[in-house]
Amino acid sequence: MKLSQFKFKLSEERVAQYPARFRDECRLMVVHAKSGIIEHRESFRDILEYFDEGDVFVFNDTKVFPARLYGNKEKTGARIEVFLLRELNREMRLWDVLVDPARKIRIGNKLYFGENESMVAEVIDNTTSRGRTLRFLYDGPHEEFKRQLYALGEAPIPKKLLRRESEKSDLDDFQCIFAQKEGAVTAPTAGLHFSPQLMKMMEIKGLNFAFVTLHCGLGCFRDIDVEDLTKHKMDSEEMHVEAQACKIINEAKDKERRIVAVGTTVQRALETAVSADGRLKEFDGWTNKFIFPDYDFHLASAMIANFYMPYSTLLMLTCAYGGYDLVMKAYKEALKFNENDPEKRYRFGTYGDAMLILQD
Repeated sequence: MKLSQFKFKLSEERVAQYPARFRDECRLMVVHAKSGIIEHRESFRDILEYFDEGDVFVFNDTKVFPARLYGNKEKTGARIEVFLLRELNREMRLWDVLVDPARKIRIGNKLYFGENESMVAEVIDNTTSRGRTLRFLYDGPHEEFKRQLYALGEAPIPKKLLRRESEKSDLDDFQCIFAQKEGAVTAPTAGLHFSPQLMKMMEIKGLNFAFVTLHCGLGCFRDIDVEDLTKHKMDSEEMHVEAQACKIINEAKDKERRIVAVGTTVQRALETAVSADGRLKEFDGWTNKFIFPDYDFHLASAMIANFYMPYSTLLMLTCAYGGYDLVMKAYKEALKFNENDPEKRYRFGTYGDAMLILQD
């Protein structure tokens, strides 16, 4: 497959700026991979109609932290954006970060954060063209340091999206309701459509839940700069699959129940941790798995996705799962559906609408 095969025209007005008023009331497209039938549903809650008792929904329980900070460079006072990627060393307070503008930051520079310059960091390494390693100069306990660091940050929602008046609302919008394990700098967006009410309705229907953890980084959103997709390298992301998830998913597979991957991160986690016999095994480590057509999936019999951006690795994985021709046809249909009615047409991006792909 070539990068150019994932091009489609998307106007900025089709990209959702805010989430739906209620999480589970976005629009839902249902794609039947075998028959090629495409359905248009008014509400995400309609997803309940497609599953039965014993089916398993697999969620990513990673939790987004307030990763975007603004500081000032020593002497010049220049405003610098610092985007926290991950903690490298707990004891030494070392963090892998992105800085902007990168050209102004050199090894040895100090950055000051907060109204009273309550937090200070020193640049100790240049790791990439834009990345740096910072050492935060803080003598207190680690948990106190993390609280103060996060208090300085804001929700790392994409810059193209409008912000709420309340920073708390931004972070709430950008967080799945089942988020538990802190470490993500972007949300697993397919999971944003699930509300407490919908989850309760799913429980009453007898649907089961399993949770895996993949701490979403920015790698899925980096521009791909090669036409031949076999030459693209994904950034590594930390992931964990525990025994309980393996038990729930493998039992469902043995009983021929549906296994639903909620989002591309769950698909990547499942395909990373699946064994040669098609069963899920425990995993504790990192993955840089890049999935694009053609790819044979081993576990999920259904997948929930958002409507993703052109050229994105997220679109590529969706095409791999649903079939390139059918998914691209579905995207064309989504763009034409009620195109002159902003209230009823499909919305794209982080806060966009949902697609359910069924394999049977």
